[in-house]
Formats: sequence, C-alpha cells, structure tokens
Amino acid sequence: MARFRERLFQYRSYTPIPFLIATVIFADPTLVSVLVGGTVAALGELLRFWGVAYAGPLTRVTGGVGAPELIVSGPFAYVRNPLYVGNIILYVGIGIVSNALMPWLVIAALFYFSLQYVLIVMLEEEFLVAHFAGAYSAYAKAVPRFIPRVTAYVPLEPKSQTPDWRRALRSERRTLQAIIATAVLIFVRGAWS
Repeated sequence: MARFRERLFQYRSYTPIPFLIATVIFADPTLVSVLVGGTVAALGELLRFWGVAYAGPLTRVTGGVGAPELIVSGPFAYVRNPLYVGNIILYVGIGIVSNALMPWLVIAALFYFSLQYVLIVMLEEEFLVAHFAGAYSAYAKAVPRFIPRVTAYVPLEPKSQTPDWRRALRSERRTLQAIIATAVLIFVRGAWS
C-alpha cells in the first residue's frame, strides 16, 4: 500500500487527465452550468493560490514527499490540506461548467479525488510526524485534514510565515493554463454539438 501511495503522490498532477478528457468529450454546457461551475472552480483555484502563496513551489515536487518547514499560516491555519481541498472544489466546478453526464461525472470525481487525496495525505503525514514531531502533532490535533475550522489556528510558538503572491502566480501558471485550455475545449465542444 505504501508503494501505491508513493505512486499516487508522484503522478498526482496527471491523475485528473481522464476526468478532464471526459468533461470535454461529454460537454453540454449551459449558461447556468457555466456561471455556477465557473464560480465554484474559481473558488477552488483561489484556495489553491492562497495555499501556494504560503507553501511555495515545493507543492509541485513529484520525486518524493518533503517539506523544509511546517506551514501553519494562511489557509493552512484553517485546514491542513488546502491545496487538495482546492483541487477537489476546482474539479467539481469544471464538472459543473461542462455539465457532462450530470451529476454522475461530478460524483465520480468527488469520490475518486477524495480517495486519492486521503491516500496521499496518509503518506505526507508519515513524513510530517517524522520530521516535525511535536509541532505537527499539536497542529494535527487542532486543524482538520479536509473540513476547515472556523477560526485560525495559532501555534504555541508562532513563526512569521508570509505569503509570496508573485511566487504563487509563477507556480500556479501551469494550473491556470490547464483550466483555461479545458474551459476553451468545453466551450468549443459545447458549441460543436
């Protein structure tokens, strides 16, 4: 199981491809699906962008799990895995925009990506416990994995962690390109059918 989780982590950037292809092939967008789904997708990407501003480009590594420091600020003060939560919200939004096989494709995406991220998070948490022991344990007790808490977590020994918005924009460039390309393909397919 550990090897499988490592592979999921390593290839997590590619696992959405079948879902995105399905959203294009079966696209049947409407004005309502575009407005609702676009709003949901934008919220997911904003959460990702906020998280990357704090975590930096290390969120893109594929070789293995690692972290030079424990990030507990920004969205990480509310939920331990804001990038994965943002991804799920983003995929749901894209599914709604596409209106493809509604609601089954969105339900399948929710199930699949939730399972994938639970397995990846288990692997990441093993690393975090090993490298940040007490600090991570206190953080994990106070901050939920996937459902955000209402108030921000404040560690016993606060560190100054500030967002780098420029670095986040550079890091998210590929994600933004993929979102735009998928949206264009969905609209072309919708207009063609």
